[in-house]
Amino acid sequence: MRIVIAGAGEVGTHLAQMLASEEQDIVLMDADEKRLEEKKSHIEALMTVGDPVILDDLKEARVVGADLFVSVTPDGATNLLACSLAKMLGAKQTIARVNTHLHLEPRYADHYESIGIDHLIYPEELAANEIASTTLNPWARQYVELFNGALILAGVKVRDNAEIVGKHLYELKQESSAGSDKFYHIVAIKRDLQTIIPTGSTRIEANDLVFFTCPVGQIDEIRRLAGKQCPKVRKMVIMGASRVAMQTIKKLPESIRICVIEKSKEKCIMVSDHKFPNVMVYHGDGQNPDLLREVGLDDAQVFVALTQNSETNILACLAAKRYNVYKTIAKEENIDYIPLAYRLDIGTLINKKLLAAGYIYQMLLGQKAGSIVCLSLLNNAEVAELIVGRQSPLVGKRIMDLELPDHMTLGGMLRNGVPRMIGGDTVIEPYDHVMVFYHDVSLNELKRLFN
Repeated sequence: MRIVIAGAGEVGTHLAQMLASEEQDIVLMDADEKRLEEKKSHIEALMTVGDPVILDDLKEARVVGADLFVSVTPDGATNLLACSLAKMLGAKQTIARVNTHLHLEPRYADHYESIGIDHLIYPEELAANEIASTTLNPWARQYVELFNGALILAGVKVRDNAEIVGKHLYELKQESSAGSDKFYHIVAIKRDLQTIIPTGSTRIEANDLVFFTCPVGQIDEIRRLAGKQCPKVRKMVIMGASRVAMQTIKKLPESIRICVIEKSKEKCIMVSDHKFPNVMVYHGDGQNPDLLREVGLDDAQVFVALTQNSETNILACLAAKRYNVYKTIAKEENIDYIPLAYRLDIGTLINKKLLAAGYIYQMLLGQKAGSIVCLSLLNNAEVAELIVGRQSPLVGKRIMDLELPDHMTLGGMLRNGVPRMIGGDTVIEPYDHVMVFYHDVSLNELKRLFN
């Protein structure tokens, strides 16, 4: 597959790194020659200097006949025009990054399709979705709805008091199946910096980050097994009036009081102009103890750090924990810092690059894929919704007889619209919608197994 990426910024660079590791033919394009030179040593891609809205530069970047053209420069208008020109030159699929949620509205869809733009991506919207879901489920480090909410993937850090601590998975399987159908599946465990695809002999230890899948109706039972309380979220404090913050506010119920702290007076005015009935805006430094006392951080259940500085976000969350805030969320754009943040027990980490990569992976897998989520807390791990094709080598076989890659497990499924857990005796049928957890497994291998 030949994939051309315009824009060697954070999102474009990370995407190029991930796809190059998939052994795809990658071209990374940017107008800044110096920036490309800095990337050469750690990205296996063809680097080309050029402007994505100049036809000759696009041709030089081998856009003609490319399987996918992705434009993720900082300027949304540039990305839209670049994708339109790339499609005119023969790119098979195009994806443009936009800088406002307005472009995602249905009224624009037909127009963009008519000018050759197949898909739009707004990473800030994806980040806001994740913040909102974990805010409403603060006991989970990561909370992902699959198959339109029929199945849930929840990452939970289990403490000493959790019922499952000290037990092997085969014991949990016996308990969960006694007198009823199995209602959950443990797909992965993060232990310190190690990612474990568990087997029956795997034992749960205190402070493991355990990833469960279950039908949505069983999520309270998962929370109970993990020994977690679920406090009602009445108040949230957000540091940084970014676009992610604005989208998050719109996605949360008005019953939650939200305090926004922002250094920039202009941004404070911008938030105030929206006249959100449940939002108070404070002008100042979110790390100022006097301001935090004025805001009433000790009365908040959730603290979210969304500044442009990753280190500031981590330190702010650590400070919030001293105020006994139940849930902390940090925007962490430096992937190298994620293991450190995990060890410091920062609650949930939001990384726009990983969110964007998951969305683009979905495009690469084609019609057989639903949503794909790159899990920030697990290195190189994704969870995907995949449809089993008629000719798939999985069809007609029991799960226990499948020769799946070592780093893959099937966490649940939808059959005829009904959510089900998967056991060793489950036989895969054509058109089953399967939740797949995997890491270090190539896209080509996924296509081979499911298509």
